[in-house]
Amino acid sequence: MKSSENLVLLADAYKYAHHKLYAPGTTRIYSYLESRGGAFDHTVFFGLQYLLKHYLEGAVLTKEKIDEAAELVPQVFGRSDVFDRSRFDYIVQRYGGRLPVRIRAVPEGARIPVHQVLMTIENTDPQCFWLTNFLETLLMQVWYPCTVATLSGAVRDVLQHYYAETASAGSEQGIPYVLNDFGFRGVSSVESAGLGGAAHLLHFAGSDTLQGSLLLRRYYGAEGIPGKSVPATEHSVCTLLGEAGELDVFRQALDTYPDGILSVVSDSY
Repeated sequence: MKSSENLVLLADAYKYAHHKLYAPGTTRIYSYLESRGGAFDHTVFFGLQYLLKHYLEGAVLTKEKIDEAAELVPQVFGRSDVFDRSRFDYIVQRYGGRLPVRIRAVPEGARIPVHQVLMTIENTDPQCFWLTNFLETLLMQVWYPCTVATLSGAVRDVLQHYYAETASAGSEQGIPYVLNDFGFRGVSSVESAGLGGAAHLLHFAGSDTLQGSLLLRRYYGAEGIPGKSVPATEHSVCTLLGEAGELDVFRQALDTYPDGILSVVSDSY
């Protein structure tokens, strides 16, 4: 599914000025992304394929989109000498709206030590040297799925370590369901839920964030539904009959789903 967003407007405003600020004679810009370090000594790289397919693949520039930007961007600066539509028009005329850039990256899902390159981008047309870092704003959105993938992977490592030390033989088969994703309500948008949910599913199978599975189906070729869940109550169910009726709610739940796993909220009172 392609984004309907106007790519010409998906950048920090100051970047529209950069075509004039690069040193005269510049023809090639080569940039890279790395993790500067943090709580973990590695980064699990994930999410770039979504950004490429959703925002950057195919003919993403059109005259209509450039027209919109040409009307709006000068109002941002209060002057007309910053936005240069001819540079975007050139891409439409020369490449049919396809972006003349080359992006390389490590395999998605790979664990890469911090301070190592995760992704590079360069322009392939000398006239479009400005385009490389114009796309930085959008490409930096990969930080979020990388962060979720790295954290979930670290939790999985801890679980596997202590399961091996303390659990009975065969119990490690349940690890994929130990950390369940209920993150949809706690993130900033539906898109964030999809990216974070998909990143979590690199390491676990338990998820109530259906958007994560849908993103993996639409952008990563996943079959079926990677994230699995079980019937479960919530406090609105368990408190409906008051404290005196809580046991009746439990009985009804067990009668309704007598087979398989049933998750029941038990801390209402």
